[in-house]
Amino acid sequence: MLRYLKGTITHGISLTLSVNPHLFGYSDTDWGTDPDNRHSTSVYLIFFRNCPISWSTRKQHLVARSSTEAEYRALASVTSKLIWIRTLLHELGIKMSKHPSIYCDNFGATQLSQNPGMHSRMKHIAIDLHFVRDLVKKGALDVFHVSTHDQLADFLTKPLSRTKFQTIVNKIGLIISPPILRERVKDYLQHK
Repeated sequence: MLRYLKGTITHGISLTLSVNPHLFGYSDTDWGTDPDNRHSTSVYLIFFRNCPISWSTRKQHLVARSSTEAEYRALASVTSKLIWIRTLLHELGIKMSKHPSIYCDNFGATQLSQNPGMHSRMKHIAIDLHFVRDLVKKGALDVFHVSTHDQLADFLTKPLSRTKFQTIVNKIGLIISPPILRERVKDYLQHK
């Protein structure tokens, strides 16, 4: 861990001001990849004004019987976080130009969030299903399908080629610059 922190001390997130205050997230999962118990890992990456503000990688508590089920659980997780952030921003007096959006690369999970007729096959995830679907139905949330090639949360689920990793890193706003903190500490110690 310390070696990683030392090697990435020059990395940071570029925060830019955007006129359009929009809250959106990317949801992804790797289905059943834990070799010991076949649990899936849910990941999300949330942006506000095109800047990443929250991200998470968590092992799911239950074994998913399909990739759609695993993806839908990840979708419910990011939905919960987006609603919490939207409420916080509202309390801070920040008005949204439109309601939050989620981008998911699983077509089945995207369709489940909008199609009430498919619930009989997904009773075992009914709470997550209704939680997300109710928000979509009320117009408080949009769920869009995104191509796997455009999935920005991919780097949190699996190893990628250097080219794909660099492309995603550039899109999310990760920058490499001189370590500001290190220079300030040196200046502070010299002037003391």
